[in-house]
Amino acid sequence: MCDKCSENPHHSLAPSRRSMMFFAASTLGLALGGTAFAKDAKAPPKPQNVLSPEAALKQLMAGNARYVAGVSRRHDFTHEREALVGGQNPYAAILSCADSRIAPEYAFDSGRGDLFVCRVAGNFAGEETVASMEYTVAVLGTPLILVLGHDNCGAVDATIKSLKDDKPLPGHIPSLVSAIAPAVKTAAQQSGDALENAIRQNVVDNVAKLKSAAPILNAAVEQGKLKVLGGIYRLRTGAVELLAQS
Repeated sequence: MCDKCSENPHHSLAPSRRSMMFFAASTLGLALGGTAFAKDAKAPPKPQNVLSPEAALKQLMAGNARYVAGVSRRHDFTHEREALVGGQNPYAAILSCADSRIAPEYAFDSGRGDLFVCRVAGNFAGEETVASMEYTVAVLGTPLILVLGHDNCGAVDATIKSLKDDKPLPGHIPSLVSAIAPAVKTAAQQSGDALENAIRQNVVDNVAKLKSAAPILNAAVEQGKLKVLGGIYRLRTGAVELLAQS
């Protein structure tokens, strides 16, 4: 140990005022949905994805219209891979069901790097999903989140039956039931088709959860940097029906 270090053994370990201020500024920038290192930020790999929430929604639904009409674009995946090696800036994030019949990248006729997709049976926002959405909004600058349910959802149907029969499902499936159960119970008070109502309510509930998730997502919504919406994918047509905003 050198003389200087022996005089103050904690000197090299103590954070400087400057480093503490930098950390605080970086954390605040992340919490507000901004870029913590703006000076070092590189140009986005897909400049066309730098959109307002409204423009992002318009682009997303235009892609779905092409998909429904059977006129999806031919994407140049080779050049997209090259452009995306150093980063990504998706224009929309999708919380979708894990159902094999639902493929957001196809349903919205998107290329690589366009959509940030989280999938789980029942399309609900668990802790990891909320964290993932915080990442895409705060770090990648994504301006739009769509919670995408679909008709004839097996996870929602299984939850309805499990609650009705008071019979727990095997393995880890009860964790899905617990997450979807609040929507099923709310929908049970509504008139009409029980499954359709529960599917819709599940989307509504998870849109509300993401919009109010503090401190990152709710701040981005309040600042107009983020829009969170819900939709239902129709298996027969491939069309996505947006739910009315509350």
